[in-house]
Amino acid sequence: MTMDLTVNRVKHSVTADPEKPLLWVLREDLHLLGAKFGCGAGLCGACTVLLDGQPVRSCLTPVGAVGEAAVTTIEDVASQPAGQYVLDAWADLDVPQCGYCQAGQIVSATWLLGQMPDPQDEDIDAAMSGNICRCSTYLRIRKAIKAAAKAQGKGEAA
Repeated sequence: MTMDLTVNRVKHSVTADPEKPLLWVLREDLHLLGAKFGCGAGLCGACTVLLDGQPVRSCLTPVGAVGEAAVTTIEDVASQPAGQYVLDAWADLDVPQCGYCQAGQIVSATWLLGQMPDPQDEDIDAAMSGNICRCSTYLRIRKAIKAAAKAQGKGEAA
């Protein structure tokens, strides 16, 4: 079946089974490799993308369910209001260790700062709890989210 998708602000026409997970459409059909396959059960967050601004696990989201919703992946997360602040904080604080989970972490952090511009530790922990980091960089992730929030609040150039 042919479907029209808007991914990273670009319209795409994709021929796929409507039950095919969005993750595999992104990776195989659109060659957007940022979202990763981690667990396939929506538990690790490595595949997180934004669907009309809301974080979803693309490994569980059938492409046929996307409809006219806009998909934003790590490749275009900078287009989100907090996106560049998060990317800059991640780089400045050298957050990644192995990096495998970081696309999902960054997408989730960007969503969080779009919802809550000045999150406290418990807010960050709750919002990020679905994103697993096997390297346990959680303290650096929290620090980067706080730094991004601070920069965004000051309107500092990202």
